[in-house]
Amino acid sequence: MRTLHAVSHPYSNSMRFQRVLYFICAFQNISCGIHYLASVFMGVTPRHVCRPPGSLQNGEIWELSRCSRNKRENTSGLDYEYTGSKKEFPCVDGYIYDQNTWKSTAVTQWNLVCDRKWLAMLIQPLFMFGVLLGSVTFGYFSDRLGRRVVLWATSSGMFLFGIAAAFAVDYYTFMAARFFLAMVASGYLVVGFVYVMEFIGMKSRTWASVHLHSFFAAGTLLVALTGYLVRTWWLYQMILSTVTIPFILCCWVLPETPFWLLSEGRYEEAQKIVDIMAKWNRASSCKLSELLSLDLQGPVSNSPTEVQKHNLSYLFYNWSIATRTLTVWLIWFTGSLGFYSFSLNSVNLGGNEYLNLFLLGVVEIPAYTFVCIAMDKVGRRTVLAYSLFCSALACGVVMVIPQKHYILVVVTAMVGKFAIGAAFGLIYLYTAELYPTIVRSLAVGSGSMVCRLASILAPFSVDLSSVWIFIPQLFVGTMALLSGVLTLKLPETLGKRLATTWEEAAKLESENESNSSKLLATTNNSGLEKTEATTPRDSGLGE
Repeated sequence: MRTLHAVSHPYSNSMRFQRVLYFICAFQNISCGIHYLASVFMGVTPRHVCRPPGSLQNGEIWELSRCSRNKRENTSGLDYEYTGSKKEFPCVDGYIYDQNTWKSTAVTQWNLVCDRKWLAMLIQPLFMFGVLLGSVTFGYFSDRLGRRVVLWATSSGMFLFGIAAAFAVDYYTFMAARFFLAMVASGYLVVGFVYVMEFIGMKSRTWASVHLHSFFAAGTLLVALTGYLVRTWWLYQMILSTVTIPFILCCWVLPETPFWLLSEGRYEEAQKIVDIMAKWNRASSCKLSELLSLDLQGPVSNSPTEVQKHNLSYLFYNWSIATRTLTVWLIWFTGSLGFYSFSLNSVNLGGNEYLNLFLLGVVEIPAYTFVCIAMDKVGRRTVLAYSLFCSALACGVVMVIPQKHYILVVVTAMVGKFAIGAAFGLIYLYTAELYPTIVRSLAVGSGSMVCRLASILAPFSVDLSSVWIFIPQLFVGTMALLSGVLTLKLPETLGKRLATTWEEAAKLESENESNSSKLLATTNNSGLEKTEATTPRDSGLGE
């Protein structure tokens, strides 16, 4: 990739052009964060009782419960305690809902309670299934049609499907709109990540990629604030959907990436973009034709490289690599399960549910800064393992704190969210560094798929809190503890060259075993290879 690296080199000092593009694209991540967690309040099930019959005959006495109503056969007395015979009837006239907190939610709109409760439980899992499909679909389209057009299409889709969900006439229309909303939001995250990485210089790539998560976290803060101010679900959904409008108005000025234009043979258009970048950055431009001719005359130009395609079995190359792959997948699963369980379960922590979600979103931002600093000081494996252990410990502490001390519960949950957020932010880079070039993209992609599977299961874990309130903490804590222990078996990649072959990847393992009893030495070259770990095609944002 001599050509592409040479293209970006003249502009790496100022990078004013890249900074503008970065913040424009990162702003749209706020909308993605909003829609991913909007159901925290939109899908709330308030207290309710069965509605009495519309017309009561003289003397009728009805006992109302959550999911049924009973008609007393003996109407001679009005005693509260009744031991006589009574006849049970279903709630065919609907329900009466407590409107002290929310005037209406998606649950109250379509009576998703009692025998229809399972429909409410599908709101978030089906959304996450759309996230899974969207990341695959739009990643493919961006390679075929270009990054710019997909960024515009997914952002416009986020606005249109977000408004469509707000004005859905029935449950199934609402779910369909949310499903397509999930697809385009996920598509934007993946393609937006690729777009930014293809413009950002290597020195800033790690910080830039990790802090895209911070803008996603900002979306969580807006969900909490809007939920506090607006208590009608369709208005809440409509207001949140308008956050994407500024990006739609600005995305037309975004250029296509020179990487993609060169891959399509559109050299003149790529040259124009490079010239614009140079002008913005007050640097001298370079001629792509000269750089391309240098590559064509290079030693590898006479023998075209044969691209080998690898399937999932290559991640199980031998017993050692298979163990590494299963461990990495478990960490991806745990990170996603913990991330969404902490957020979705914020309404069950006690106290003010809006403040809870806000605080759990705020704590993510320093977590990503911590990762960027600590991973180059003490190593990727050490930071990841202790983040998982800290998350497991926080889950255990939450389970033993009396519920009346909800402030301590929230603070402990914040510690757990900080830790799991740090692990979630680091696993992308660490996965890329653990595998050789020939399967690096496959390793990150497969981990991202496992991550999305966990995001589908997380809402079900939170729903089980109705059986026992600490089930989400039990699941996340157990998985985090197991993942932390297994992480210690992985090799350290700090200061190591990226592996290009299986032999080099195996060497990491042997070096890890030989140095397992020694303290990790600090290297002056810690940043030499880390920014090369994740190329644009290697990554996708798995929020």
